[in-house]
Amino acid sequence: MAERNTYDALALLSGGLDSILAVRTIMDQGLTVLGLHFVTPFFGKPHLIPFWRDHYGIEAVEVDIRQEYVDMLLDGPSQGFGKWLNPCIDCKIIMLEHAHALMKEYGAKFLVSGEVVGQRPMSQREDALNLITKRAEVRDVLLRPLCAKNLPPTPMEASGLVDRERLLDWAGRGRKPQYALAEHYGFTEIPTPAGGCCLTEIQGSARFVRLLTHRDRPTPNDFTLARTGRQVWSCAHWLAFGRTGEDNDQLAACAEPGDYVFKLADFPGPLAIGRPLQGDWDPEVIRDAAALISSYSGKARKRFEASNEPIRVTVRRLGRTETVAVIPARETTLKWAEPAPESVRAWKKERAQA
Repeated sequence: MAERNTYDALALLSGGLDSILAVRTIMDQGLTVLGLHFVTPFFGKPHLIPFWRDHYGIEAVEVDIRQEYVDMLLDGPSQGFGKWLNPCIDCKIIMLEHAHALMKEYGAKFLVSGEVVGQRPMSQREDALNLITKRAEVRDVLLRPLCAKNLPPTPMEASGLVDRERLLDWAGRGRKPQYALAEHYGFTEIPTPAGGCCLTEIQGSARFVRLLTHRDRPTPNDFTLARTGRQVWSCAHWLAFGRTGEDNDQLAACAEPGDYVFKLADFPGPLAIGRPLQGDWDPEVIRDAAALISSYSGKARKRFEASNEPIRVTVRRLGRTETVAVIPARETTLKWAEPAPESVRAWKKERAQA
């Protein structure tokens, strides 16, 4: 929750170094700034908001745009995808539109973004920055303080609300000015340059393409499940299971009533979610999945090797729980496999030709 009721400016705050420096640059002029931390199934770390306040002196609030972001992705971003599934230009447009709509609520006079001309090949070319500004309809209220001196003066500078001479003239992909300014502020922990969007990564994109192949309109929860833990598929059968305790907690939070929730009855091991996409799973599929999951418990494998007794796995669905006894196996009848990275380019090519 924001500490104040009103602020001079609202800023897009990914938590990356550029966004933090942009906020601090404006705060140096005695202006109050509230960071807007946007959350989607593909990026967002709202648990770090207290950290940003304590370490960088920046107030921030979470802004949930999960459904709108997913709709944009499914309908097809107007400016296309980047190298993988990243709709970087449309992403920035959506965030600025939301920020613009929130200005009245916080009494803000302008918006702040940490973009630097020429830093990113898709979304931070000068023509892309102009397109983003135009599409989001924020030309008269958006200030990019890190590269402002390389851009025409904004109304905020012309009016004297912001001193243009105290803004910056950064350009290109170099990081030395950012690190120097972070040192000037005395930051003891330097955040990463980007916000960690998994749509820019090949493995994350492959997971999402496999989901899109079997479900026409995945939900935000579908995408969140698809990025959590280990992901394996057998035809349209989808299974996600945890590598760590944190993964297990995240998977449990994703579970829906119609999911198959697998858990070893007698040993520590991964929690797993089987999400049916084409009707109920046959008993053979459930047992096959349970055999695979049990193989990832070291203690369960050792017990089986010592006693030759099957391992019990509980399966919960629609309020009912059953227990199946299986032999741990990595190679099973259904041949579960992780999504193939090469599928991403093929999916994009097919979509472009449609």
